[in-house]
Amino acid sequence: MTLVGNAGEETRDRQVMHCAMDAGHILLENGAEIDRVEETMDRICRHYAVKNGSFFVLSNGLFATDETGHGGQFADVRHIPVHGTRLDRVAAVNQLSREMEENRYTVEELQARLRQVREMPEKPRWIRVLASGIGSGCFCVLFGGGWMDALGSFLAGILLYIYALFIVKGRLSKLIYSISGGALVTAVCMLCLHFGLGESLSHMIVGSVIPLVPGVAFTNGIRDIGNEDYIAGMVRLLDAILVFLGIATGVGFMTMLASYLGGGVL
Repeated sequence: MTLVGNAGEETRDRQVMHCAMDAGHILLENGAEIDRVEETMDRICRHYAVKNGSFFVLSNGLFATDETGHGGQFADVRHIPVHGTRLDRVAAVNQLSREMEENRYTVEELQARLRQVREMPEKPRWIRVLASGIGSGCFCVLFGGGWMDALGSFLAGILLYIYALFIVKGRLSKLIYSISGGALVTAVCMLCLHFGLGESLSHMIVGSVIPLVPGVAFTNGIRDIGNEDYIAGMVRLLDAILVFLGIATGVGFMTMLASYLGGGVL
């Protein structure tokens, strides 16, 4: 009977460790900071009485080990590429961890709920395209542009996201996408200004490039460094800085090209 009990506890410990890894995977993949990932994984282990679980989290990888004390061992390594941000999934995992501590879920139920979170659908494409346009227009006004400038930024933001969803589709690297996206919105803003839709090219461009800016990744990189996760923080900051440089390169290239060709909008 003791052997059966120990085997059952070992199996349960493995389930808990898999739950912790799944939760950490979702958080890290969707833009959560390292400290939040580690805290959530530790919380799952503590709640289900897994005492020897150990985790090591990097910006693109998870490492986990556990010594069950019954002769069993657990080890798992997952590579998680630097990806975009899905804060709805991050918020869903955070809510799950709170409900878990209220004893609402067994281990099996938690596993099922985590699978549901991973399968959460994205927003419809038309909503994302419209949000990109509205965000671009609003940031244009926020940075000092007029309402006509905002209309030009709105159009550029919509075309940028259409380009991202239907043309890029993962075919280009993040850096090339940033360069080409910056060039695209600059060209659109120049055309809008040429046809009288807008008054300030600089304000229109600043508003239009906002959908390209990795604000969450940059902020999380600073937070990771503040939490002494230096490797992960530097990786995220470097990734964000490369995107910033790509945007600047695309905008600069298009303005230089327009100037060379004698564009009157400059």
